[in-house]
Amino acid sequence: MKSNEDLQREVQDAIKWEPLLSAAQIGVIAKDGIITLTGSVDSYSKKSEAEDAAKNVAGVKAIIEKIEVQFGTKGRKEDAEIATEIISSFKWNWEIPNDRIKVRVEDGWVTLEGQLKWNYQKEAAKKATRLIIGVKGLTNDIIIKSEGNDLIEKKDILQALARNWSTHDQDIHVNVTGNKVTLNGTVDSLYQKDQAEKIAWNAPGVWLVENALGIEYKD
Repeated sequence: MKSNEDLQREVQDAIKWEPLLSAAQIGVIAKDGIITLTGSVDSYSKKSEAEDAAKNVAGVKAIIEKIEVQFGTKGRKEDAEIATEIISSFKWNWEIPNDRIKVRVEDGWVTLEGQLKWNYQKEAAKKATRLIIGVKGLTNDIIIKSEGNDLIEKKDILQALARNWSTHDQDIHVNVTGNKVTLNGTVDSLYQKDQAEKIAWNAPGVWLVENALGIEYKD
């Protein structure tokens, strides 16, 4: 296991390596694999980018995110303007069925609601939203519910995990109950945990993924 000092330095380096974050003031605290991110940035996209950069560092087990979004005079927008820009961005994105998503904005905090067939559509809506200037935070309450009656094939998920370079040699167990997939076992990193969940979501018929994977980093 990496020391707190080593892990702190590597997360700091990973954040600095991202061009979007080169000038951002972000503090990093490491304790027993748990990373706390502090400080302030001038956009929600930078806040998300910092979290993503930290997730990709080997040895990180969990992230506590305390970064604040503080806009300058140019970044402040009315809620109605933010909502309009989000809806417009959805219309230009082929991955997002914009007519199925409701957008609420309250003091810069965005809530997405609705029902979609695939998780990649939900993720696309999330990515599009976080790029909008003026957004302070995001709650993604979109639910996934396929219209067909596809039966989830456990073996297909296991084969997909075995094909992926980041998950093929990990101790991942898959359980299927109705339209729900549960992942158990252990992986080496938070990145691999996220990847395993993304792979499970790609299976036809999945409405819910419970990611109960533990993280055991090995040098």
